[in-house]
Amino acid sequence: MNTLPRLLLLLGLAHLPAVAADSIIDTVRHADDQRVAATLAADKDGLNAALSTELHYTHASGRIDTKASYMGSFLSHSTIYDTYRYVERTFLPAGTGSMLMYGRALIDSRNGEKKTAHDLNFLAVWREENGVWRLLAWQSAENPPPAPPAKP
Repeated sequence: MNTLPRLLLLLGLAHLPAVAADSIIDTVRHADDQRVAATLAADKDGLNAALSTELHYTHASGRIDTKASYMGSFLSHSTIYDTYRYVERTFLPAGTGSMLMYGRALIDSRNGEKKTAHDLNFLAVWREENGVWRLLAWQSAENPPPAPPAKP
């Protein structure tokens, strides 16, 4: 085999992992989009499909939910998310069958009559479970309010 065809073959094979990683990232991004839509709609089936049975969800307040307690708060409408917008969302493959997702999200929620605007930094862990990507863990922290402008 000539050198040029060999080089082209090697370059083509070297590109495969990046293409595969991009495809997995697209799949997990879509799974997260579906999770957010299910969260906003308080969709029991959508949430059930998107969340791992081993979910560990740590809110910015420090409260920790399991899959059952997290779903329960949405399905009972004790917590309602009105808006959920990512300012930044980055995906980082973390080994076979796992993906980290981190960034910043703006979320408006209601708990009874209390409305809260959240500006969060977050880290999420996604895991492939029997061919389906599910949210395994979430941890977030509130960003501090912007500093007041300096006085002249």
